[in-house]
Formats: sequence, C-alpha cells, structure tokens
Amino acid sequence: MRQYATSGDASKLRFGVVVSRFNHLVSARLLEGCRNELENRGAGPDDIDVAWVPGAFEIPQAARALARSGRYDAIVTLGAVIRGGTPHFEYVCRGVTDGVRDVIRDTSVPVAFGVLTTDDVEQALARAGGTEGNKGEEAARAAIEMARLGPQLAAPPRSESGEDER
Repeated sequence: MRQYATSGDASKLRFGVVVSRFNHLVSARLLEGCRNELENRGAGPDDIDVAWVPGAFEIPQAARALARSGRYDAIVTLGAVIRGGTPHFEYVCRGVTDGVRDVIRDTSVPVAFGVLTTDDVEQALARAGGTEGNKGEEAARAAIEMARLGPQLAAPPRSESGEDER
C-alpha cells in the first residue's frame, strides 16, 4: 500500500485569505488565528495576502479571483454567518458553501473553508479563539496540508523504492 505524505510546513507557499467584514469582531479573530498559524508554520508575512469582502456571500467571488490569479498555493476563506429570525441565514450559508465548492472544482486550487455558521454570537466567539478553539487556525492548517498534497496527487505514485509505478 502506498500513502501520500502530508505536511504542515508553510514555508515557500503563498496564501490568499478572503475575510468577510460582516460580523467583523468574529472575522478579525479568525483572521488573527489564521495568520498566526500560517506564520508559525513557516509562511512569511509577505506570503499572506488578505482580501476583505463585504459579507460571506461575496467570499466565493473573491476566492475565485485569487485562485485564478495563479499567485497562490492555497486560499483560506473566513467569516461568520449567524442565524437570525429569517430564512436569510439558510440562503447565505448555501451560497457561500456552494460557491467555495465551485471554486475548488473549477480551479483545482485548494480552498480551506473557515466560514462559521452558528446559531448565535456566543457560539461564533467560542469558535473564534474562545472555548472551542480558533477555526481560523484549523482552516490555515487545512490550506497548508492541501497545498502540499495536491502536487503529490498529480504525480504518478511511487513504490517504496522510489520508482515511478505508472
């Protein structure tokens, strides 16, 4: 059995981060966790570009533009959609989720999903550096791992001796 190795090393990788301004308090904390994690794993400050968008619904459009630019090894999407008293929550959650999935499918650039969908502000804050950790950090780790794994998946598998098995 052959297995593809994973890596958490962000050195020499470039990241585009798309962040929603809506629910800014939560988004800013997610961004802080993401940036800290990328830098702690070897990315330099100049290897991380941040694009702020008005709300979560706009995240996929910016993520697509960054992915198509060819400048990034992975994209991270961050934001928070908090349930209200109308069906708007459902529409925004579906739009951002489907949109990010389409960016991955259409560009083959890894896109880590760090958009919180919660029932209330307390749940969002708990996941943005509170009692539930920081989902921005988790999204950063996923982006690094997928950026490292993608090139391996595109190459022919190798045997344990290092020979091309194609």
